[in-house]
Amino acid sequence: MKWHAKATHSAFARTTPEGNGPAQGLTQLPRRAIEQGPGEPNRAPKNQLEAKMPVRLDRSSADFDQRFGAFLAAKREASADVEAAARAIVDDVAKRGDAALLEATAKFDRLTLNASGLRVTAAEIEAAVKACDAATLDALKLARDRIETYHSRQLPKDERFTDSLGVELGWRYTAIESAGLYVPGGTAAYPSSVLMNAVPAKVAGVARLVMVVPSPDGKLNPLVLAAAKLGGVTEIYRVGGAQAVAALAHGTATIAPVAKIVGPGNAYVAAAKRLVFGKVGIDMIAGPSEVLVIADDTGNADWIAADLLAQAEHDSSAQSILITDSARLAADVEKAVEAQLKTLPRAAIASASWADFGAIIMVQSLNDAIPLADAIAAEHLEIMTHDPDALAARIRNAGAVFLGPHTPEAIGDYVGGSNHVLPTARSARFSSGLSVHDFLKRTSILKCGPDQLRALGPAAMILGKAEGLDAHSRSIGLRLNLS
Repeated sequence: MKWHAKATHSAFARTTPEGNGPAQGLTQLPRRAIEQGPGEPNRAPKNQLEAKMPVRLDRSSADFDQRFGAFLAAKREASADVEAAARAIVDDVAKRGDAALLEATAKFDRLTLNASGLRVTAAEIEAAVKACDAATLDALKLARDRIETYHSRQLPKDERFTDSLGVELGWRYTAIESAGLYVPGGTAAYPSSVLMNAVPAKVAGVARLVMVVPSPDGKLNPLVLAAAKLGGVTEIYRVGGAQAVAALAHGTATIAPVAKIVGPGNAYVAAAKRLVFGKVGIDMIAGPSEVLVIADDTGNADWIAADLLAQAEHDSSAQSILITDSARLAADVEKAVEAQLKTLPRAAIASASWADFGAIIMVQSLNDAIPLADAIAAEHLEIMTHDPDALAARIRNAGAVFLGPHTPEAIGDYVGGSNHVLPTARSARFSSGLSVHDFLKRTSILKCGPDQLRALGPAAMILGKAEGLDAHSRSIGLRLNLS
């Protein structure tokens, strides 16, 4: 997912515990160091808009493995003081409930409330919907409907069968009782992410869906509230940061606890989610957004550049990578990125991202791109080649795959139907994007009759004794008159 994994419209790298203040608690490992030899100064550009040169790697170079390894390792990391600050907030809310929650909201969001003012009222939600542009509401409804259709196909079926011994086995799926949806506020407020988190939960059958969203200076984004209504959110509270995560996990007099917390946030939100995991479930720990584009000489340089910048504009820590076997395309894409930056409103952010975390990797053959893609394990993988389906079938690790030149990742962000909450920071090697399955539990079922117990019991008793668990063996033996 990104910190925001479109919810990656990442709020992480520039935020304080509430998600709206100046940067603290983060260190960043500059990619420019990969370009420089031992002992060379790590010279920074004079200003952000000059920082347009990504790392360039060539698979045929003798030092490629070393430089590629350094490239993969050069990611920003949260420092220890972030977790310490989050822990203090979480512990305080766990102990003092609403009082701690209200104090943190006043401190971080500059919003003084009493407990009765925490919940957003139905009247406020209706007013927000009326304040939204009609065309934007229609677009949100289209997105909601397509997300619902896609995720409805993910619903698994219960199973019950009888094996050759007559033992009945099976499994059934049940929705979790409640889920908490964290939604970033301020400049990182994304109604599309509300839908991406809420709709799968409702499709799964979650009855209670609670949204928390910070409201700096008391301001809430009307589109976020409208998306919450469209997505089936049942409760909305105007709180954010680590304190909101703590309230969802531990509960307060005003906010009842939930079973699982999903959704992206800043470094403090991510740390709080780690801290409460075990008390409640969580979806994932989101990092900055990332895209990997694999293209051959059929690729359109302007389109590829636009897609690379679509991720880079999220956050200065976002990552955009191109792998290609065409030197001409590589050069054209680099020129196109530089040209498009000149007219991009978020050029400073995108330029910093492209300089510090971007890369163009040359390969002799697209076959060489496959192990590199699996090592990168990108959140988003775009394939613009002569036969994108064939190449995609050979790649194991990616959060989501976008096939062909007419499938920009941005379509998936909004109205494609698939989910944009995806694993980042190479976690696609072992995890998946948000889905209906994140809101379901699978329970196994087993039923033996007397004959089946007689057939299986002796072996189970032997294993129980071998493990030194005599009561296990006895519980079977009593039924078989063997104890």
